[in-house]
Order: sequence, then structure tokens, then C-alpha cells
Amino acid sequence: MGATEAAVLWQRPGQVRLHGLPPLALYVHLPWCLKKCPYCDFNSHEWGAASGQAGPLPQQDYVRALLADLEASLPLVWGRPVGSIFIGGGTPSLFDPDVIGRLLSDLRARLPLEPGAEITLEANPGTFERERFAAFRDAGVTRLSIGVQSFDDRFLRALGRVHDAAQAHAAVDEAARYFDTFNLDLMYALPGQTPADLERDLDAALAHQPPHLSVYHLTIEPNTWFAKHPPTVPDDDTAYAMLDRIAERTAAAGLVRYEVSAYARAGHRCRHNLNYWQFGDYLGIGAGAHGKLSFAQRIVRQVRWRDPARYVQQALAGTPVAQEHEVAARDLPFEFMLNALRLRDGFALRTFSERTGLPMNAVSATIERARERGWLAVGDDGWLAPTARGFDWLSDLQALFLPD
Repeated sequence: MGATEAAVLWQRPGQVRLHGLPPLALYVHLPWCLKKCPYCDFNSHEWGAASGQAGPLPQQDYVRALLADLEASLPLVWGRPVGSIFIGGGTPSLFDPDVIGRLLSDLRARLPLEPGAEITLEANPGTFERERFAAFRDAGVTRLSIGVQSFDDRFLRALGRVHDAAQAHAAVDEAARYFDTFNLDLMYALPGQTPADLERDLDAALAHQPPHLSVYHLTIEPNTWFAKHPPTVPDDDTAYAMLDRIAERTAAAGLVRYEVSAYARAGHRCRHNLNYWQFGDYLGIGAGAHGKLSFAQRIVRQVRWRDPARYVQQALAGTPVAQEHEVAARDLPFEFMLNALRLRDGFALRTFSERTGLPMNAVSATIERARERGWLAVGDDGWLAPTARGFDWLSDLQALFLPD
């Protein structure tokens, strides 16, 4: 089914009533890495001799497929302004800056970007990528997200990263030189990591005065190398103590925890991720990319073909979408709360109806149950936010909204 036919299909009477469409973002997936990390469950693929892939990355063919994907999808989002673009992976910084520049120009030619739209590119700290940072800025990227993970060589080796601590420091210095806004990704509860080790990593990260810091607990995901060969990681009590220390240190450094794993200075919150957490729409293009699109009477999720070669073939043939389905009305309360409750400051209750098309009574009883447990605070002004206890027990709070 083509996008034009799908657009007609999705406009038929449905289960919900949206009086306006939410903000729209664009996600672009570039799937290749130099090496697959043992903890990674993203749709990333090694490129190089070790993986049997010879020669340079097929950048031009892949970009042609991305544009074909976008053009096939335009009937679903026609005329809607785009507030942010996020180029993720994989390791997007392996692509040449001039290729990224042409891609961004082609995207702008096809989509109405809002003035001052945020354009983020994920980058690794390796020397090869670092030397490209200035060129990425000149290509139109406004924000870098750097996958540091640790500033300690021991843990970088344990995580299978291809860079070392010196390269990580140099990459952050380079990002600060060319970008007003950038993000550092760190991980904690690493194999063999102690609280003292974490303190040193925080010392190193905060010494750079990053405008934005994302800090993630290492989790052992299914179908990863770590799942087959589990490392010894800190116990839950130690990991919780580490998270408390991260919250203390970041607050003292002027970084506000505005989401479960995100800390930022004023004016540097990630607009693209905020759109996800506020249950906005996003069109995802690229191998394995996911998307969420709203229509007047339904919400639809899409997934692109995962294998890069298959994706290129299908996209160029005008059929980039491998799976798509309408989200059932009974599932929307959980999907909304799974995202929105991650926000420390909470959200306006009316946003639930605006973004799901459901009446407030679809969640009012559950909200009251969560309030009675001390997990949610409900203001007289219609503002809903997780309490400190609710934030600590976030998974349990979110699970209250699962359909019976």
C-alpha cells in the first residue's frame, strides 16, 4: 500500500477524536558503526573488514533511499511544519560532512522546517569523527550528541568502545569549540565500577561544563553479546546510590534533571526528545526507523525494514515501511504515560486529551489511584507531575496505566 492510499485509509472514521495534530519531528537513521558494542540492541551494523564489508560506506545509495523514503511518506505529513531533526544510528559521524550537508538541504527542500529548528547529529569521540565536527556545523547541524559513555579506559574497554579517554576529552573540547549546544552520553553501573570510579567519571564530565548530560544505567538487553556473556555489574542498591550521587553532582553543577536520564542547563533541553516525551509525532526514515503519526481519528506506528540492503531496495521501490498498525484506543493511556511521566516537571492534564484524542475519564480513576499511593501530584491548575517517590518507582507508576 502506497502512502497516498494509506493517507486516505488513515483518514477514515476511527476510535479517537483529535481536534489538532501534535508537533512533528523527523528522525533519520544511519545504521553503520565501526564496531558493534556488546550492550547495544539498536539497529546498528558493523562496516569494515571484521564484518566482511569491503570498501567505503554506500553513502550516496543510502541517502537516495532516505529521500525516496521521505517522498513516499510526504502524503502522510503534507504541510506539517517540522520542529527538529535527529540523525541517529549507528554512528552518523562516519558519514562525510558534505553528504550530511546535502541530505539536510534535500530534507529542507521537501519539508517545511520551523525557523531555528534543532538539528542533532550523534557522534563518536574517535579522532576521525572529531576532525569533522566543524564541518558538520557548517553543514547545518546545530547540536551534537557525543557517545562518550565513560572517561576511564578500563570501562571503555569493558564496553567495547573504539575510543579511549584522551579521545573522549578531545572530542568534548572540540564540540564546545564549535557548538553552543551539545550533549554528553554517560553510562553508570558498569562492569566492575565502584562509587569512587563513578565520582571520577562525573569529575571528568562536569569539568567540561556540558550544557546537556544524558546518564544511562547499563542494562543487559536481549539479543546482545552481554546477554549471552553477562558481565558482573554493581548490585541494585549500589546502582541506586550511584543514581542519587549523579542527581546531587549534576544539580550542584547547575544541570537540572528534567527527565529520568537527562540533565540540562537553562535553554539547552533537547527539543527533539522533549517531543517524544510529550507524545508528539515523529516520522522515522532509515533502516529500522520507528515512527508515530497522528490523524484526525487515529494514531499510527510504523517500522522501516531493518536490514540496510533490504531497506535501500524497498525504499527505492517506494515501499520503505515493513510494518504499520493503528494504536488501539485502550493502549493509548499507557503509551502516553510511558513517555510523559518521564518528565520531572510533569505536564498539563489537557495534553493527554489533546495528544490521544481520548476523554480525561479514560485515565481519571488511575490518576486518583496513583495520587493515593503518593506517586502523583495533581495541582489545582490541572498540572500533573510525579512526586519524588513516584519518580523513584517510575516503572510501577507507568504500569498502573496498562490496559486491563
